[in-house]
Amino acid sequence: MTHKILIDSFGGPEVMRLAEVEQESPGPGEVLVAQSAVGVNFIDTYHRSGLYPLEMPAGLGLEAGGTVAAVGEGVSDYAVGDPVAYCGMPPGAYASDRVVAADKLIRLDDGITADIAAASLLKGMTAWYLLFRSYPVQAGDTVLMYAAAGGVGQIATAWAASLGARVIGVVSTDEKAALAKSAGCSDIVMADDAAFVDTVRGLTGGEGVAAAYDSVGKDTFYQSLDCLRKHGMMVTYGNASGAVEPFAPLELAKRGSLKLTRPVLFDFISDREGLLAAADALFSVIRDGTVAINISAGYALAEAVQAHQDLEARRTTGSILLKPA
Repeated sequence: MTHKILIDSFGGPEVMRLAEVEQESPGPGEVLVAQSAVGVNFIDTYHRSGLYPLEMPAGLGLEAGGTVAAVGEGVSDYAVGDPVAYCGMPPGAYASDRVVAADKLIRLDDGITADIAAASLLKGMTAWYLLFRSYPVQAGDTVLMYAAAGGVGQIATAWAASLGARVIGVVSTDEKAALAKSAGCSDIVMADDAAFVDTVRGLTGGEGVAAAYDSVGKDTFYQSLDCLRKHGMMVTYGNASGAVEPFAPLELAKRGSLKLTRPVLFDFISDREGLLAAADALFSVIRDGTVAINISAGYALAEAVQAHQDLEARRTTGSILLKPA
Protein backbone atom coordinates (compact mmCIF):
# COMPACT_ATOMS: atom_id res chain seq x y z
CA MET A 1 0.00 0.00 0.00
CA THR A 2 1.02 3.61 -0.53
CA HIS A 3 -0.41 7.05 0.20
CA LYS A 4 -1.46 9.83 -2.13
CA ILE A 5 -3.48 13.02 -2.08
CA LEU A 6 -6.68 12.84 -4.15
CA ILE A 7 -9.58 15.15 -4.94
CA ASP A 8 -13.11 14.04 -5.85
CA SER A 9 -14.40 17.50 -6.76
CA PHE A 10 -13.03 20.96 -7.48
CA GLY A 11 -12.86 23.55 -4.74
CA GLY A 12 -10.72 24.99 -1.97
CA PRO A 13 -7.87 23.26 -0.15
CA GLU A 14 -10.36 21.28 1.93
CA VAL A 15 -11.29 19.07 -1.05
CA MET A 16 -7.92 17.30 -0.80
CA ARG A 17 -7.84 13.99 1.06
CA LEU A 18 -5.10 11.56 2.01
CA ALA A 19 -5.89 8.13 0.58
CA GLU A 20 -4.29 4.73 1.08
CA VAL A 21 -4.16 2.91 -2.26
CA GLU A 22 -2.64 -0.19 -3.78
CA GLN A 23 0.97 0.22 -4.84
CA GLU A 24 1.38 0.21 -8.62
CA SER A 25 4.05 -1.84 -10.35
CA PRO A 26 6.02 -0.34 -13.23
CA GLY A 27 5.11 -1.59 -16.67
CA PRO A 28 7.31 -1.70 -19.77
CA GLY A 29 9.37 1.48 -20.05
CA GLU A 30 8.33 2.64 -16.59
CA VAL A 31 10.03 3.20 -13.24
CA LEU A 32 8.64 3.17 -9.70
CA VAL A 33 10.01 6.17 -7.79
CA ALA A 34 10.09 6.18 -3.98
CA GLN A 35 9.53 9.88 -3.39
CA SER A 36 11.26 11.79 -0.62
CA ALA A 37 10.30 15.32 -1.71
CA VAL A 38 7.36 16.72 -3.69
CA GLY A 39 7.20 20.25 -5.04
CA VAL A 40 4.15 22.44 -4.35
CA ASN A 41 3.33 25.02 -7.02
CA PHE A 42 0.61 27.52 -7.82
CA ILE A 43 -0.45 25.44 -10.82
CA ASP A 44 -1.49 22.75 -8.33
CA THR A 45 -4.09 25.16 -6.95
CA TYR A 46 -5.40 25.76 -10.48
CA HIS A 47 -5.88 22.01 -10.93
CA ARG A 48 -7.52 21.71 -7.52
CA SER A 49 -9.90 24.64 -8.10
CA GLY A 50 -10.92 23.55 -11.59
CA LEU A 51 -9.36 26.49 -13.42
CA TYR A 52 -7.44 23.78 -15.27
CA PRO A 53 -10.00 20.94 -15.18
CA LEU A 54 -9.08 17.33 -14.40
CA GLU A 55 -11.03 14.08 -14.62
CA MET A 56 -12.20 12.90 -11.21
CA PRO A 57 -10.95 11.43 -8.98
CA ALA A 58 -7.66 13.19 -9.58
CA GLY A 59 -4.20 13.48 -8.11
CA LEU A 60 -2.29 16.73 -7.75
CA GLY A 61 1.32 17.78 -8.13
CA LEU A 62 3.72 17.85 -11.07
CA GLU A 63 7.22 17.33 -9.66
CA ALA A 64 9.06 15.16 -7.17
CA GLY A 65 12.44 13.70 -6.34
CA GLY A 66 13.48 10.40 -4.82
CA THR A 67 15.11 7.11 -5.72
CA VAL A 68 14.30 4.29 -8.12
CA ALA A 69 12.45 1.53 -6.25
CA ALA A 70 11.74 -0.78 -9.21
CA VAL A 71 12.11 -0.80 -12.99
CA GLY A 72 9.82 -2.20 -15.63
CA GLU A 73 10.64 -4.33 -18.64
CA GLY A 74 12.99 -2.72 -21.15
CA VAL A 75 14.37 -0.07 -18.79
CA SER A 76 18.16 -0.11 -18.92
CA ASP A 77 19.10 3.49 -18.12
CA TYR A 78 18.07 3.28 -14.46
CA ALA A 79 18.65 0.83 -11.63
CA VAL A 80 17.19 0.43 -8.16
CA GLY A 81 18.66 3.06 -5.85
CA ASP A 82 19.43 5.67 -8.52
CA PRO A 83 18.55 9.24 -7.46
CA VAL A 84 16.03 10.73 -9.88
CA ALA A 85 13.45 13.47 -10.27
CA TYR A 86 10.72 14.41 -12.74
CA CYS A 87 8.46 17.29 -13.69
CA GLY A 88 5.47 17.07 -15.98
CA MET A 89 1.89 16.14 -16.68
CA PRO A 90 -0.34 14.45 -15.68
CA PRO A 91 -0.76 15.55 -12.07
CA GLY A 92 -0.24 12.96 -9.33
CA ALA A 93 3.06 13.74 -7.63
CA TYR A 94 1.47 14.23 -4.19
CA ALA A 95 2.24 10.64 -3.22
CA SER A 96 4.68 8.44 -1.34
CA ASP A 97 5.53 6.49 -4.51
CA ARG A 98 4.72 6.95 -8.16
CA VAL A 99 5.17 5.10 -11.43
CA VAL A 100 6.77 7.37 -14.04
CA ALA A 101 7.77 6.81 -17.67
CA ALA A 102 11.55 6.32 -17.77
CA ASP A 103 11.97 8.91 -20.53
CA LYS A 104 10.44 11.57 -18.24
CA LEU A 105 13.02 11.03 -15.49
CA ILE A 106 16.06 13.18 -14.81
CA ARG A 107 19.08 11.62 -13.13
CA LEU A 108 20.40 13.54 -10.13
CA ASP A 109 24.09 13.98 -9.45
CA ASP A 110 26.77 16.56 -8.64
CA GLY A 111 25.11 17.91 -5.53
CA ILE A 112 21.53 18.19 -6.85
CA THR A 113 19.55 16.49 -4.09
CA ALA A 114 15.97 15.24 -4.28
CA ASP A 115 14.88 18.23 -2.18
CA ILE A 116 16.61 20.71 -4.48
CA ALA A 117 15.19 19.03 -7.59
CA ALA A 118 11.63 18.91 -6.24
CA ALA A 119 11.90 22.54 -5.15
CA SER A 120 13.36 23.81 -8.40
CA LEU A 121 12.42 21.82 -11.49
CA LEU A 122 9.03 23.31 -12.32
CA LYS A 123 9.92 26.78 -11.08
CA GLY A 124 13.43 26.74 -12.54
CA MET A 125 12.44 25.38 -15.93
CA THR A 126 9.68 27.99 -15.97
CA ALA A 127 12.34 30.65 -15.37
CA TRP A 128 14.35 29.08 -18.21
CA TYR A 129 11.56 29.32 -20.77
CA LEU A 130 10.67 32.83 -19.62
CA LEU A 131 14.23 34.13 -20.04
CA PHE A 132 15.37 32.11 -23.04
CA ARG A 133 12.26 31.16 -25.02
CA SER A 134 9.51 33.74 -24.30
CA TYR A 135 11.48 36.98 -24.23
CA PRO A 136 15.21 36.25 -24.61
CA VAL A 137 16.80 38.61 -22.12
CA GLN A 138 19.77 40.62 -23.32
CA ALA A 139 22.44 42.43 -21.34
CA GLY A 140 21.22 45.96 -20.68
CA ASP A 141 17.51 45.10 -20.75
CA THR A 142 15.23 46.23 -17.95
CA VAL A 143 12.48 43.74 -17.12
CA LEU A 144 9.56 43.68 -14.70
CA MET A 145 9.27 40.56 -12.54
CA TYR A 146 6.06 39.93 -10.64
CA ALA A 147 6.14 37.84 -7.42
CA ALA A 148 9.88 38.44 -7.33
CA ALA A 149 10.16 36.84 -3.89
CA GLY A 150 8.31 33.71 -4.97
CA GLY A 151 9.80 30.46 -6.20
CA VAL A 152 9.87 31.34 -9.90
CA GLY A 153 10.59 34.98 -9.16
CA GLN A 154 13.73 34.42 -7.12
CA ILE A 155 15.19 31.99 -9.64
CA ALA A 156 14.29 34.11 -12.67
CA THR A 157 15.58 37.28 -11.02
CA ALA A 158 18.98 35.81 -10.16
CA TRP A 159 19.28 34.23 -13.60
CA ALA A 160 18.27 37.41 -15.45
CA ALA A 161 20.68 39.50 -13.39
CA SER A 162 23.50 37.10 -14.26
CA LEU A 163 22.73 37.75 -17.95
CA GLY A 164 23.23 41.48 -17.43
CA ALA A 165 19.58 42.51 -17.13
CA ARG A 166 18.22 45.03 -14.68
CA VAL A 167 15.27 43.50 -12.80
CA ILE A 168 12.48 45.56 -11.25
CA GLY A 169 10.73 43.29 -8.79
CA VAL A 170 7.10 43.42 -7.71
CA VAL A 171 6.36 42.29 -4.14
CA SER A 172 3.66 42.75 -1.51
CA THR A 173 5.60 43.23 1.75
CA ASP A 174 8.83 44.72 3.03
CA GLU A 175 10.02 41.24 4.00
CA LYS A 176 9.51 40.03 0.45
CA ALA A 177 11.21 43.16 -0.87
CA ALA A 178 14.34 42.19 1.06
CA LEU A 179 14.22 38.67 -0.40
CA ALA A 180 13.78 40.01 -3.93
CA LYS A 181 16.69 42.39 -3.46
CA SER A 182 18.89 39.57 -2.21
CA ALA A 183 17.94 37.54 -5.30
CA GLY A 184 19.17 40.32 -7.58
CA CYS A 185 16.43 42.92 -8.06
CA SER A 186 17.90 46.36 -8.55
CA ASP A 187 14.61 48.10 -7.75
CA ILE A 188 11.35 47.19 -6.03
CA VAL A 189 7.78 48.27 -6.72
CA MET A 190 5.10 47.40 -4.18
CA ALA A 191 2.15 45.53 -5.64
CA ASP A 192 -0.32 47.93 -4.03
CA ASP A 193 1.43 51.09 -5.24
CA ALA A 194 -1.39 53.40 -6.34
CA ALA A 195 0.95 54.94 -8.93
CA PHE A 196 2.39 51.60 -10.06
CA VAL A 197 2.80 52.43 -13.76
CA ASP A 198 4.24 55.88 -13.06
CA THR A 199 6.69 54.34 -10.59
CA VAL A 200 7.91 51.78 -13.12
CA ARG A 201 8.19 54.35 -15.88
CA GLY A 202 10.03 56.67 -13.54
CA LEU A 203 12.57 53.96 -12.86
CA THR A 204 13.14 53.60 -16.61
CA GLY A 205 13.41 57.28 -17.47
CA GLY A 206 9.93 57.20 -18.95
CA GLU A 207 10.78 54.51 -21.53
CA GLY A 208 9.20 51.45 -19.95
CA VAL A 209 10.50 47.91 -19.59
CA ALA A 210 11.56 45.52 -22.33
CA ALA A 211 9.43 42.71 -20.93
CA ALA A 212 6.91 42.15 -18.17
CA TYR A 213 6.86 38.65 -16.67
CA ASP A 214 3.39 38.59 -15.16
CA SER A 215 2.22 35.61 -13.10
CA VAL A 216 -0.73 37.43 -11.53
CA GLY A 217 -3.08 37.45 -14.52
CA LYS A 218 -6.40 39.26 -14.61
CA ASP A 219 -5.77 41.99 -12.04
CA THR A 220 -2.45 43.19 -13.47
CA PHE A 221 -2.75 42.56 -17.20
CA TYR A 222 -3.39 46.15 -18.38
CA GLN A 223 -1.08 47.56 -15.74
CA SER A 224 1.72 45.42 -17.15
CA LEU A 225 0.95 46.49 -20.71
CA ASP A 226 1.20 50.11 -19.61
CA CYS A 227 4.68 49.48 -18.16
CA LEU A 228 6.15 48.26 -21.46
CA ARG A 229 8.35 50.23 -23.83
CA LYS A 230 7.47 50.39 -27.51
CA HIS A 231 7.64 46.91 -29.07
CA GLY A 232 7.91 45.47 -25.54
CA MET A 233 6.90 41.91 -24.73
CA MET A 234 4.08 40.98 -22.37
CA VAL A 235 4.65 37.49 -20.98
CA THR A 236 1.53 36.44 -19.08
CA TYR A 237 2.24 33.03 -17.59
CA GLY A 238 0.10 32.70 -14.45
CA ASN A 239 -3.37 33.26 -13.08
CA ALA A 240 -2.91 34.03 -9.38
CA SER A 241 -5.78 36.56 -9.57
CA GLY A 242 -7.74 34.64 -12.21
CA ALA A 243 -7.48 34.16 -15.95
CA VAL A 244 -7.02 37.20 -18.19
CA GLU A 245 -10.31 38.15 -19.82
CA PRO A 246 -10.65 38.48 -23.62
CA PHE A 247 -9.38 41.78 -25.00
CA ALA A 248 -9.05 43.59 -28.31
CA PRO A 249 -5.68 43.28 -30.09
CA LEU A 250 -5.85 47.04 -30.67
CA GLU A 251 -4.92 47.40 -26.99
CA LEU A 252 -1.43 46.26 -28.04
CA ALA A 253 -1.29 48.61 -31.00
CA LYS A 254 -2.23 51.77 -29.14
CA ARG A 255 0.47 51.19 -26.52
CA GLY A 256 3.33 51.06 -29.02
CA SER A 257 3.01 47.90 -31.14
CA LEU A 258 3.46 45.57 -28.18
CA LYS A 259 3.94 41.82 -28.37
CA LEU A 260 2.11 39.25 -26.25
CA THR A 261 2.76 35.62 -25.43
CA ARG A 262 0.98 33.17 -23.14
CA PRO A 263 3.50 30.30 -22.77
CA VAL A 264 3.14 27.01 -20.89
CA LEU A 265 6.17 25.08 -19.61
CA PHE A 266 5.07 21.71 -20.92
CA ASP A 267 5.15 22.90 -24.53
CA PHE A 268 8.90 23.45 -24.10
CA ILE A 269 9.73 20.12 -22.41
CA SER A 270 7.33 17.79 -24.24
CA ASP A 271 10.18 15.75 -25.75
CA ARG A 272 13.24 14.37 -24.02
CA GLU A 273 15.61 16.72 -25.82
CA GLY A 274 13.74 19.77 -24.55
CA LEU A 275 13.38 18.34 -21.04
CA LEU A 276 17.09 17.64 -20.69
CA ALA A 277 18.07 21.00 -22.21
CA ALA A 278 15.94 22.84 -19.64
CA ALA A 279 17.03 20.69 -16.68
CA ASP A 280 20.72 20.84 -17.65
CA ALA A 281 20.60 24.64 -17.97
CA LEU A 282 18.88 24.94 -14.59
CA PHE A 283 21.15 22.52 -12.73
CA SER A 284 24.19 24.26 -14.20
CA VAL A 285 23.29 27.64 -12.68
CA ILE A 286 22.40 25.98 -9.38
CA ARG A 287 25.75 24.17 -9.22
CA ASP A 288 27.79 27.28 -10.02
CA GLY A 289 25.94 29.37 -7.46
CA THR A 290 24.25 31.74 -9.91
CA VAL A 291 20.87 30.58 -8.61
CA ALA A 292 20.17 29.64 -4.99
CA ILE A 293 17.11 27.52 -4.23
CA ASN A 294 15.26 28.85 -1.21
CA ILE A 295 13.18 26.11 0.43
CA SER A 296 11.15 28.07 2.94
CA ALA A 297 8.92 25.33 4.35
CA GLY A 298 8.32 21.59 4.39
CA TYR A 299 5.01 19.87 5.16
CA ALA A 300 4.12 16.24 5.73
CA LEU A 301 2.12 14.72 2.88
CA ALA A 302 -0.91 14.69 5.18
CA GLU A 303 -0.53 18.47 5.59
CA ALA A 304 -1.21 19.27 1.93
CA VAL A 305 -4.32 21.28 2.86
CA GLN A 306 -2.24 23.57 5.09
CA ALA A 307 0.42 23.90 2.40
CA HIS A 308 -2.17 25.13 -0.11
CA GLN A 309 -3.73 27.48 2.42
CA ASP A 310 -0.36 29.04 3.16
CA LEU A 311 0.56 29.28 -0.53
CA GLU A 312 -2.68 30.97 -1.55
CA ALA A 313 -2.57 33.34 1.44
CA ARG A 314 0.91 34.49 0.34
CA ARG A 315 2.40 33.25 3.61
CA THR A 316 5.22 31.47 1.78
CA THR A 317 8.30 32.59 -0.12
CA GLY A 318 10.61 30.68 -2.40
CA SER A 319 9.76 26.97 -2.68
CA ILE A 320 7.76 24.71 -0.39
CA LEU A 321 7.80 20.91 -0.27
CA LEU A 322 5.65 18.02 0.80
CA LYS A 323 7.67 15.30 2.56
CA PRO A 324 6.03 11.88 2.09
CA ALA A 325 8.26 10.02 4.56
